[in-house]
Amino acid sequence: MTLPEILHAIYPLPPASLDQLLALAEPVDLPKRTCLFRDDTLAHHVYVLQRGLARVYARRADREVTFWFSEEGAILASIRGYTEQAVSYETIELLEDSHLFRLPMQALHELYRTDVHVANWGRVMVERVWQHTEQQLLARQFRTAEERYADLLAQQPHLLQRVALGHLASYLGITQVTLSRVRAKLNRGRASRQA
Repeated sequence: MTLPEILHAIYPLPPASLDQLLALAEPVDLPKRTCLFRDDTLAHHVYVLQRGLARVYARRADREVTFWFSEEGAILASIRGYTEQAVSYETIELLEDSHLFRLPMQALHELYRTDVHVANWGRVMVERVWQHTEQQLLARQFRTAEERYADLLAQQPHLLQRVALGHLASYLGITQVTLSRVRAKLNRGRASRQA
C-alpha cells in the first residue's frame, strides 16, 4: 500500500487535507530490533508502517507482555505520549527490517487544530487502537488458550512464520509450554479428522 492508501484506509481525507498530512511524513528505513518507542521515554513521533512488522509490549519484572503485532498499514504511536504528551507505557520494537513514514507528533497536533478532516482522521486512528485493545482484553479474560490460538490461526495465520513462538505465547497470554501443548492438540485433532 502507498502512504495515501494507508491514510485513506483509516479515514478518507479530501485532497488538501491529505496533502497537509503527507507534507509531514518523512520516509525512514529502520533495521530489525529498532525500538521506535520505549516505556521509559517521551515519544515525539507517530509512524506509519508501510513494510515490516512491529511488536507492542510492556516489560514487567522478569518478562515482557506482548499486546499486539502491527503489520503493513499500521499506525504506530505511544498512546500515552500521543494523548497526554507523557512517558510511554509500552515499547514498540521492529521485528523485521522496515520502511516507515515518521510524522512529528507536535506538528500533527497543530494540524488537528487547523484541519477538521485531519482531526477526524486522528480521532478514528485512536478509536481503532482502543477497539483493538478492548478486543485483546476480552479475549484474555473470557476465551481459553485454545480459542485464542484458533482465533490467531483464523485471523492472522501468517504471524506463525513471522513471529518467534515466545512472542506469540506472550501475545496469547500463555506460556510457551502451553502454546506448544495447544498446537500439538490442534495438530492431533486435524490429523485424526484427515484419517
